[in-house]
Amino acid sequence: MRNCSSDAPFFHRRFLELYMRTTHFCTIPLLGLLAACGQLPESQSSRDFSPAPSEAETKRVSPAFAHYTDDKVIDDLWHRADLSPRDRSIVTLSALITQQQAAELPYHFNLALDNGVTADELSEIITHLAFYTGWGNATAAVAILADVFEARGIDNSSSPAMPIQRLPLNEEAEAKRQQLVAERFGDVAPGVVEYTTDALFLDLWLRPGLAARDRSLVTVSALVAAGQPEQVTFHLNRAMDNGLSKAEASETLTQLAFYAGWPKVFSAMPVFKSVFESRGLIAG
Repeated sequence: MRNCSSDAPFFHRRFLELYMRTTHFCTIPLLGLLAACGQLPESQSSRDFSPAPSEAETKRVSPAFAHYTDDKVIDDLWHRADLSPRDRSIVTLSALITQQQAAELPYHFNLALDNGVTADELSEIITHLAFYTGWGNATAAVAILADVFEARGIDNSSSPAMPIQRLPLNEEAEAKRQQLVAERFGDVAPGVVEYTTDALFLDLWLRPGLAARDRSLVTVSALVAAGQPEQVTFHLNRAMDNGLSKAEASETLTQLAFYAGWPKVFSAMPVFKSVFESRGLIAG
């Protein structure tokens, strides 16, 4: 375990400075670093996670990385217009969970709560990503969020596993989707086709714990972060039908450039461009 006694005073000062600026990104996930320093209860420090380095360590190892983090991410990216701090947290968490980047998750779960994402919404984001990035990714995220909830005194166990009421269904659009998928893939993997209808579009997507627009934002962010641009056309159109604006979609790519990497974003940009053109939002 890292001995951070020499960095602890510096960290506490820097953390208080940055954490109170709740629209800012910080390179030091709070719970991860405090666990490494032995500052958390055993129930929280026993998680086998690799904490992110302190700011002092980052500067010792890579002053350039520390510079870009402060200058471009903390002081610039998270303050840009066209995407709210809440939405930036949703996009960032979706990218981190998709890419199994656990070290940054404790901080960003806390930041998301501070930026207005509710405990129920975080629960739904993880549930949604289980289907779009895999059960293992969601399980790992649950373990980390459990520590965040414990530290903040949050108990989400009363949230209904099966809600009584669901979001309204666009029956015409769903019928077209079902027909298209069945015609293309019914003979290839009927089980996948069945679960796509029953578990995803007639169940998961209708859960009221996360607005349809936000589910779409999570899905598009995860697809870009996973390097799967071929799935983006359908879901970006769905996101914009659900209320995501062109400016918000564009800024989502900007946020993802830093958290998923430029190559994945550049692979997705032609798809975004095609969708914008098809909707008459930019000239073809």
